[in-house]
Amino acid sequence: MTQYAIVTDLNRCVGCLACSTACKTANGVRPGDFWIKTLRIGPTPKPEGSGDFPDVEMYFLPIQCQHCENPECVKVCPTKASHKTETGAVEIDKQKCIGCQFCVMACPYGVRYLNDDSRVVEKCTLCEQKVAQGELPQCVAQCGSRARFFGDLEKGIDSFEAPAPTTDTATSYEDMVQTRTTLKDWVEPYTDDDVYHLTDVGNGPQIAYILRNRTWQGEE
Repeated sequence: MTQYAIVTDLNRCVGCLACSTACKTANGVRPGDFWIKTLRIGPTPKPEGSGDFPDVEMYFLPIQCQHCENPECVKVCPTKASHKTETGAVEIDKQKCIGCQFCVMACPYGVRYLNDDSRVVEKCTLCEQKVAQGELPQCVAQCGSRARFFGDLEKGIDSFEAPAPTTDTATSYEDMVQTRTTLKDWVEPYTDDDVYHLTDVGNGPQIAYILRNRTWQGEE
């Protein structure tokens, strides 16, 4: 079964918020609302360090819908507006959503909210409108540090893709975003122990994070 997801290399993420900004632009997210929030984790003392600079560490952690394997939001939706699609993404049928916010309360990650204008719940859709046309989610396409990659977990995260970097100033934007590189070919080496997920309460979060040589705090 297909399970689309995003992997973020946190050692590459610089906290520029380009993913949040690109997401808002592509999906018409209102001011004050976010489909991606980037948290600063730290500075915290390094293990066995003094706790003073430079014995501290910090990283940025983008939080969005985790497109869970067994989503709590789907279980509690009385109208079946929240549902899993054939791509593995968790989506909201706005024609069925009655704005009860049961899903908002059930989500372990606080990534759903009620749109006060439309009175329906919104969240990350993995840019389904772009993926259906063979494009990448906008947050992946616009990540300047090439920290974010998109793909199918069934094929392994090494196969996940991002736009290929180029130094050719004559390359058009359209050509650039259609030329891909893979996570395996781009990021620094990592092990299975370097791959993390947010807290699993039985829902199976599918969005993954790579973090090397720093203390993972995503489950706190």
